[in-house]
Amino acid sequence: MADRHGDGHRVRRRRGGALLRALAGLLAAAAVLGGVAVWQNSYALREETVSLRHAGRTLDGVLALPEEGEGPFGLVVFVHGDGPVDATHETFYRPIWESFARAGYASLSFSKPGVGGSGGDWLEQSMADRAEETLAAVAWARGRPEIDRDRIGLWGASQAGWVLPKVAAEDPSLRFAIAVSPAVNWQRQGRYNLLAELRQRNAPKEEVSAALRRRESTLELLRRGASHEEYRAELGDAADMTAARWGFAARNFTADATNDLRAVHGVPVLLVLAGHDVHVDVAETEAAYRSLLDPSLLRVAHYPGATHALLDEAVASWEPRLTATALLAPRRIFAPDFLADQARFVEQLPGERAA
Repeated sequence: MADRHGDGHRVRRRRGGALLRALAGLLAAAAVLGGVAVWQNSYALREETVSLRHAGRTLDGVLALPEEGEGPFGLVVFVHGDGPVDATHETFYRPIWESFARAGYASLSFSKPGVGGSGGDWLEQSMADRAEETLAAVAWARGRPEIDRDRIGLWGASQAGWVLPKVAAEDPSLRFAIAVSPAVNWQRQGRYNLLAELRQRNAPKEEVSAALRRRESTLELLRRGASHEEYRAELGDAADMTAARWGFAARNFTADATNDLRAVHGVPVLLVLAGHDVHVDVAETEAAYRSLLDPSLLRVAHYPGATHALLDEAVASWEPRLTATALLAPRRIFAPDFLADQARFVEQLPGERAA
């Protein structure tokens, strides 16, 4: 019996040792992955917290400068898409900022009103309000000693498609504008998005017809200036259509970039379009930009494997892979060449000096 007990103790010790070695291996792997994550999320930038006073409120932001040098640097002013976006877009912008920094450009981004430390409420803004805010950011930047006032351009995505042309038409001295996945007409964009998402999940014809009828009823209510209460009384409750969101829609549902694009003169434009965009009809957008802008100042870049946000569709289509890539290799969440192409665009502008 004593021998058998002794054998049992040895077996338990061996098992315990194996468990300890396995745990040590897991901890070592975790430490390595943690180190990789820290390294991959460190960027060649110097970030400074800044603020802008505009329209009676203070917006907080980030000025991201190249890692070395005193400047003056060129500057990219960021214009957000839809939603409550903070200055870094929850770190999404940092790889983009780094790509511009390598080209000798700083980046400037402010949190939307009501987001982070910014006052106000972004849902109370029209696209014209957003354009005025962007012009105020450009004017603020021109007063900074580390910024070259003659080399300031814009970068904007999605909903910014109704903001960038307004700003560029108002300020033809801008160095450039980069429009990522912009739409042209608010109502056509909404219809396209609705149908694309229904097709994506193979919705039956009856559901498609019902969704289109509801959409037309919503637009009719907006056209006649109906209140949110009237909307709910006629169409019922919709979790995503709050009173604040209804007010935002009422201010912006007639937005159309056509006239503003036609008024843009002398500003080089890079139009960035994705092959897997369920939000924007990229064919319509490209046709409008080509017909309305000076062809000599327009460059169009297509990314067939990209989503609306210019993520690599192969990465973004599987949530675990997207999460792991965002943590361990954040630059690789974007479509191949997207970051490098933007840097190359600003580097190759006429008269651009080497970074």
